[in-house]
Amino acid sequence: MIRIAPVGRALAVVAATSLALTACGGGSNTATQSSPSAAQSSAAAPAAKGDGTLTLGTLLPQTGSLAFLGPPEIAGVDLALKEINEAGGVLGKPVKKIDTDSGDTTTNIASQSVDKLLAQSADAIIGAASSSVSESVIDKITGAGVIQFSPANTSDTFTTIEDKGLYFRTSPPDKLQGRVLGDLIVADGNDTVGILAMQDSYGTGLANQVQKTVTDGGAEVVERVDYDPKAADFSADITKVKAKNPKAIVLIGFDETAKVVQELVKQGLTADKHKWYMVDGNTSNTNYVKMPKGTLKGVKGTIPGAAAPEDFQKKLLEVNPDLKDFSYAPESYDAANLIALAAEAAKSDAGTDIATKLAEVSKGGTKCKNFKECVDLLKAGTDIDYEGVSGPVEFDNAGDPAVATIGIYQYGDDNKYATKALEYRTGNIAG
Repeated sequence: MIRIAPVGRALAVVAATSLALTACGGGSNTATQSSPSAAQSSAAAPAAKGDGTLTLGTLLPQTGSLAFLGPPEIAGVDLALKEINEAGGVLGKPVKKIDTDSGDTTTNIASQSVDKLLAQSADAIIGAASSSVSESVIDKITGAGVIQFSPANTSDTFTTIEDKGLYFRTSPPDKLQGRVLGDLIVADGNDTVGILAMQDSYGTGLANQVQKTVTDGGAEVVERVDYDPKAADFSADITKVKAKNPKAIVLIGFDETAKVVQELVKQGLTADKHKWYMVDGNTSNTNYVKMPKGTLKGVKGTIPGAAAPEDFQKKLLEVNPDLKDFSYAPESYDAANLIALAAEAAKSDAGTDIATKLAEVSKGGTKCKNFKECVDLLKAGTDIDYEGVSGPVEFDNAGDPAVATIGIYQYGDDNKYATKALEYRTGNIAG
């Protein structure tokens, strides 16, 4: 029997079917929703003038600690633009795309990439994947009157960040993932929990929500270590957890989790003796494959995103036959489609104009599921409600999806997680 939302939240369980989707970010859990056009902005964005051609820039990880997310995210955008341009483009012209690397917070790559995109008159920028990277460039992007639209930021910080009404995302804030993961840990019978979390807005914020949910559910967090992800050695951090001998160990991080796992095994805290749990930032099918067989067997990970249709996965593989992971491809696909539809609704490719229509095309009208179907309705004067591959989207006043789904995945003997989730849990972001 699966217990859902033991501390009073209604999270619906959806049958597991298709491919895995991931997310990355995190932040404080004190954020409250506010209007992107007023309360979130101390100053309005400068009036940007469109040139008649919608230009999308991508700021996605080609290098760095989240590089495994880049290929599926880029493929999602590419698939959307292929379909958009085959349907006649936006405002009667093909959409132009410029790809750049977001890197990670150890470099200045993201800032340099944004400079390049702004110099080439990008109207909207899809990215970054990392919340910390997005935080580092959001002022530069929105200050130029350009939309920043992330398919993978999950930091609660973005709900109230000053963004001049120009920041949107298709991935849900971590408050939902933290609740689902915390509920799962308690439902699995763990009454003592250790948390190892990377110390940044993502790790700290997500760890805070997991800890609160676990505690509210009647279990105890006996040890929590917020570590430096750039550390060469994690032995002292793991020794602290070992001293408390928790039944469950939560790992919140990015690619450095491979080093953490190796140290856990070295100190005897193996997955067959303690239940390990991961999150979207480290639930990977490439990070652990070289480890001894069975190292991650039975480990569970949570990844934002609903089950995606099998035909969508096939279309992605036609765009990029080398895809090994499909994390955030649906969210990236939806981001590109929503921007294009909002530009059509605004009859303008200017970022500030597009932003005023993004919420409008995401809810409250006639439901439609792809650009061609939706744009035909728009041109006929029909109000539309774009239903995305990643979920219903439906932006709230803060530019966040109001409802979202979290998938629960499990690793096998080959140190890869099955692309069919054990289950999906859907809930309102607000609680």
